[in-house]
Amino acid sequence: MADQLHSRPPVDPQCQTVLDAAASGGSAFQKPTPQAMRAGYASMMETFAQATPELARVEDLVVPASGSDPEVPIRVYHPPGIGAAAPGVIFMHGGGWVIGDLESHDAVCRTLAFRSDAVIVSVGYRLAPEHPFPAAPVDCERATRFIADNAADFGIDPDRLALAGDSAGGNLAAVTARRLRDAGDGPAIVLQVLTYPATQFTAEGGSLEENGTGYLLTKATMDLFRGMYMPDEADWTHPDASPLLAEDLSGLPPAFVQVAGYDPLRDEGVAYAGRLREAGVPVQLVEYPTMIHGFLRMGRVVSIAQVGMDDIAAALRRAFRG
Repeated sequence: MADQLHSRPPVDPQCQTVLDAAASGGSAFQKPTPQAMRAGYASMMETFAQATPELARVEDLVVPASGSDPEVPIRVYHPPGIGAAAPGVIFMHGGGWVIGDLESHDAVCRTLAFRSDAVIVSVGYRLAPEHPFPAAPVDCERATRFIADNAADFGIDPDRLALAGDSAGGNLAAVTARRLRDAGDGPAIVLQVLTYPATQFTAEGGSLEENGTGYLLTKATMDLFRGMYMPDEADWTHPDASPLLAEDLSGLPPAFVQVAGYDPLRDEGVAYAGRLREAGVPVQLVEYPTMIHGFLRMGRVVSIAQVGMDDIAAALRRAFRG
C-alpha cells in the first residue's frame, strides 16, 4: 500500500458485517461496567480473531515486583526455526487502557511471531479504572527494561528489539519509546510499530467527528475510557498520556504507523507520524482506507487484516536486518 492518504472510499463490506453484528448484538464498548466490557470484548475476540499458526512454544511468565510496583504478567511467543538470539518485539495490547489482556491479543501475537520470525513478548499491564494513569506506562517501561536486561533468557538478541502496540497499546509503545530516550539508560529500540495509535487526549474535530459514531469505536466510548484512565484532566496533556504533545520527538526510534480510514483515531496517527518526520525520525505511514478501528484483530472475517499483519511483519524484518 502506498505511503500516503487517499480519498475516502466506502467502508469495506467485511467490516460492515462486523459493524452490523455489533449493532444487533450490542458492542462490547457499550456495556455498563468495565467488567462487562471486558467480558464482551473477550467474546468479540473469540468470534473475530483469526486461526493461528503452530509455534515452537508459548510461555506465561512475570516481570518481578519491584518496590511498590507489582508483578507484570507477560506471554512469550517463540516461532519455529529461530536461533538462540532472535529479534524480539515487546507488544502492548489495545483496549482503551480499560479492557483487553494477554488473551484478547493472543492471536495477533502468535501470527506476528510466525510471520516476523521474532520472539514476541506481550505485556499484561495494569488496567483502569482500578489502576489509572500512570500505571500502564510504568508497567510497559518496566517490562521493556526487564526483557532487555534478561534478553538471553528469552532467546532474544538485545540489539534487535522493537516495540509494538495497537490503539491504547500503540499509545503505550510510543510513550515507552520516548521514556526510554529521555532516561538515556534503556535499551536501544530499532523500530516502534504503532497501529492506529491514540496520541492526543485533547484532540477535537476531524476524524473524531467524521468517524465518531457508527464505526464500532465511538467518540463517546473514547471519552468514557479517558475518564476511567485519567480521572484528573490535568493528566490529559502529559506527554506520557498524549505523546503528540511532547515538546521534543527527535532521537526516537524509526516508526511504522498504521491508520484506518474509518477510525476516530485516524488523524491522531497521521499527526504523530508527521511530527516524528519533522523531528527527523524515519517514518512509514500506511493507511488502510476502507478499514475500521481494530481491524487487525478481525482476521477471521476481515481479509485486509492479513495485509496489515504482513505489513507489520515486513517492517519488522527490514528493521531487524538493519
